[in-house]
Amino acid sequence: MVVETLPDFTPPARKRWESISAHIRKRLLANVWCTKCRCETTIVNFSGTIKSGNLLLMGKCAECNGDVARV
Repeated sequence: MVVETLPDFTPPARKRWESISAHIRKRLLANVWCTKCRCETTIVNFSGTIKSGNLLLMGKCAECNGDVARV
């Protein structure tokens, strides 16, 4: 049995994230650039915060486990 943990979001970031439709959220998570792999990847083990008015997702590359981020 696989147990998924919910991402760690600040309250304003959670509100912004939940205002985005589910299919767009999936596309955002699956479209992150990894500088190590030098290609598009999926972000995993991510958290969210608001920086300069933008939702910032920070996490790991699904392929190499390197640090990635998505605005």
